[in-house]
Amino acid sequence: MIETHFRKGTQTIKLGLIKVVHDLFPDDALKTAYSIGEGVFCNLAGSLLSVREVKQIEIKLREWVEQDSPIQFIEHKDGYYHYLVGDMLMKVVYPAHTTTALADPFTITPFSYGFIIDFSDPVKRGNKPIEPPVLLANNYEKSQRWLKNIGIEFFSDINKFILSGNSMQLLGLAEAVHEKRISDIADMIIQQRRALRVLLISGPSSSGKTSFAQRIATQLYVNGLKTVSLSMDDYYLSRDKVPRDADGKYNFDCIEALDLPLLQQHIEQLINGETIEAPVHDFILSRRAKQTRTMHVGPSEILIIEGIHALNPILVPNINRNLLFKVYVSCLGGLNFDLVNRNPTTEIRLLRRLVRDDRYRGSHPEETLDMWASVRRGEEGIFQYQEDADVMFNSNLLYEMNALRPFAEETLSKIPDDSPHYETKERLMNLLTFFEPMETAKVPFNSILREFIGGSIYFSY
Repeated sequence: MIETHFRKGTQTIKLGLIKVVHDLFPDDALKTAYSIGEGVFCNLAGSLLSVREVKQIEIKLREWVEQDSPIQFIEHKDGYYHYLVGDMLMKVVYPAHTTTALADPFTITPFSYGFIIDFSDPVKRGNKPIEPPVLLANNYEKSQRWLKNIGIEFFSDINKFILSGNSMQLLGLAEAVHEKRISDIADMIIQQRRALRVLLISGPSSSGKTSFAQRIATQLYVNGLKTVSLSMDDYYLSRDKVPRDADGKYNFDCIEALDLPLLQQHIEQLINGETIEAPVHDFILSRRAKQTRTMHVGPSEILIIEGIHALNPILVPNINRNLLFKVYVSCLGGLNFDLVNRNPTTEIRLLRRLVRDDRYRGSHPEETLDMWASVRRGEEGIFQYQEDADVMFNSNLLYEMNALRPFAEETLSKIPDDSPHYETKERLMNLLTFFEPMETAKVPFNSILREFIGGSIYFSY
């Protein structure tokens, strides 16, 4: 199961959840806060929820589904889908079914001061309970405290900044919080430098891993710690040896697409101070090039490994955990449209990738969308390791949807009306209408956003 946030069956459950919470707690409002795997963390905007109260919500929601409670579609207006659920008028960013018979299966688990409503397949997770995402939750709460301090709660607040002519102040705030967080992470690494040998950086597609890796390397160098970078991409197998997915397409996003034995061997050799001849992958021919790259990590240097599978323990099975520092990078968001309507992080990453691939990788947006399902399936093996990270970095920028809008609209306009991806195009175009366009000329050239819109000092494009 992928792209949970805009499945009609999931949105149908959302309508029921809003109704049930209103009926049980009329003096409070439901808040859908942030994504957790294939679920969402929810809470009450005005008070804490007990385990008993969460159980009440689950019971009432299941009753609502089983009774095939009435849902009436009213209209699609101003970007929102308007529904009448019982006697409640609701507006949501993504469409839902008008019958609960088509609602997605769900589980509800108490967590922190609210609950997680999860839509993952219990069989796929071995019928195990959901792992509490403590690191993710702490990162989100930290982001929320910062947003509260600067007086920003919803995307409408961002639009007000831009319309009032204060976009540069907004840009400065967003980039400053990134710089401070990267500096703080570098300080943590410096404090442990005597014990550490490897910095592992992972995260899903288009999360900004490469820019983060470059910026953390700069911060470490400023503090006297040199880095040596090993690219996991250079360990791809030749195309004819890459596994295929269920659709028969090459699956470059699974860890089996890498020459894992050679990669493991080289990591161990580098940690032990040996010199290696690292492979170089020819992406045009999709095979290993004849030339190699001589690499050595000195005793006063640290090895940086960046890639979607960098936190997978199979990568370094024989290396002491104390030698490793793990960073999980993701576009975690933090702002929503209102209390019940989120801007899913997957949508932000998809827009980033569409723009970058169209502008700098020669990929038509239809090609990017063709691959997206496979990319998302590959990410299922990434999220399970995020809680093992030493730190988590939120690569989302307050202003980025506003900055991305003109680029994304230009890219999406290339998708014809008869395309199988037309509905996705319309969904994303609708999403973009909520964001006031913003000038990007003054976006810093080391900004993570530059990785996708161009002009980054870290890419030759």
